[in-house]
Amino acid sequence: MSSTFFIPAVNLMGAGCLSEAADAIQAHGFKKALIVTDKVLNQIGVVKQVAALLDDRAVDCVVFDGTQPNPTTDNVAQGLQLLQGSQCDCVISLGGGSPHDCAKGIALVAVNGGHISDYEGVDQSAKPQLPLIAINTTAGTASEMTRFCIITDEVRHIKMAIVDKHTTPIMSVNDPELMLAKPALLTAATGIDALTHAIEAYVSTAATPITDAVALKAITLIQQHLRTAVADGQNLEAREQMAYAQFMAGMAFNNASLGYVHAMAHQLGGFYDLPHGVCNAVLLPHVQRYNAQVCAGRLRDVATAMGVDTVAMSDEEGSKAAIQAIQLLSADVGIPAGLYELGVRKEDMDVLTKNALNDACGFTNPKQATHEEIAQIFMEAM
Repeated sequence: MSSTFFIPAVNLMGAGCLSEAADAIQAHGFKKALIVTDKVLNQIGVVKQVAALLDDRAVDCVVFDGTQPNPTTDNVAQGLQLLQGSQCDCVISLGGGSPHDCAKGIALVAVNGGHISDYEGVDQSAKPQLPLIAINTTAGTASEMTRFCIITDEVRHIKMAIVDKHTTPIMSVNDPELMLAKPALLTAATGIDALTHAIEAYVSTAATPITDAVALKAITLIQQHLRTAVADGQNLEAREQMAYAQFMAGMAFNNASLGYVHAMAHQLGGFYDLPHGVCNAVLLPHVQRYNAQVCAGRLRDVATAMGVDTVAMSDEEGSKAAIQAIQLLSADVGIPAGLYELGVRKEDMDVLTKNALNDACGFTNPKQATHEEIAQIFMEAM
């Protein structure tokens, strides 16, 4: 069976690589960039830092800082209007998953026309988006290097999964110096998000030897460095290793796709406007307990990657050890224990479950579930 491997053409990694990125943007010949970010990064001076580097290289910038934590169709429309009115020839996303996804939506519609909701699903666009350079400031979503774009439809109260080769940035930038001093809860949530990417890709029905290799290495690095990154936000080594880990997890799920953790978490985020990484973290062990019915051996590998001695364990024992290791890591970094703490309501389960079953991320889950089974996983996660 054939497979395709998607990744940006250029990926800059390591402390200080932001300056190299500015050189590369200049070398491309771009003259005016729309920087898509959020108000916090604008207020604390990160946007000014990037804009100054580009100004030194004769690249003008226009800033759209209206991205919400769960970017919406309206965010995309507002950013698109600013881009078109300013006649920008490229887009630079600056931040975590939300600015990256919003920027992808803007860049995609700028070339293909219509409304961002027209591109929900897999490869619905006809043309590559406007050139996008994605500069990352968190270690978790890997949106800076993937073909996934998640946008909240404010009318339907769901997160649309747009999986499109044309949304792949032309360049990703992971400078851990931009990740220093991020809040502990944000570090924890994005870190477990990356763990979820790696594990879901590893048990996916679309996994390949390439995605397996990077997924397992990502899991190991997260196990080794996430606790330190959360406890000491200024630890550059931990930040850099987490940047590598989330990037490799992105390589894995960008090509093997995901599973029910993301399909279900998208509904929680869209319905209640909850943080994506936290939703993933709460759901991850419960979905994997369901998946263990058909992929216990794979989950045993996950346990091994997380430092568990599985030599004398059966596949079933190893899968249980993996779930325990996931729960221990989440608890150690301060992730809430259940969905009830996030304000999720039992009376909403039917609509959440129905929407989760329609989410494209669930199509590669190792075991396909019924409506009743998804609802039961939600309830167990409460």
